Amino acid sequence: MKTVIKLEELGLFILGLYLFSLLSYEWWWFLVLILAPDVSMLGYTVNAKTGAFLYNLFHHRGIAVLFYISGCYLKIEVAQLIGVILFSHAAMDRFFGYGLKYETGFKNTHLGEIGKN
Repeated sequence: MKTVIKLEELGLFILGLYLFSLLSYEWWWFLVLILAPDVSMLGYTVNAKTGAFLYNLFHHRGIAVLFYISGCYLKIEVAQLIGVILFSHAAMDRFFGYGLKYETGFKNTHLGEIGKN
C-alpha cells in the first residue's frame, strides 16, 4: 500500500485515540476493545458471503461515525465508545493493509489481496 494512504490511516487512528480521550472510560478499555470488531470474522464459518457481509459491517467507517454522532446527539456514551472503537479499528486494519472484503474470499479486499505487495 502506498505510504500516503498509510499515513492517512495512521492520522485517522490518532483521531480515534483523541476521541476516546474525550470519553470517561479508562484507557485499558481501549486496549481491550480495539480488536473486538474482528469477532465479525466468525461469519466466515458460515460462508464467504456471510463472512464478508459481517466483516464489512463491523469495519465500515460510516457506521462507526453514525454510532459516534448518534451517541453525541443522544448523550449515550456507550454509543460513542462503540463508534470510536469501530472507527479506530478500521483505521488500524487499513494501516496494516486489511481492507473491506469481497465475497470471493477473506484475502480479497478493496485494498488488494492480503499478503501480496
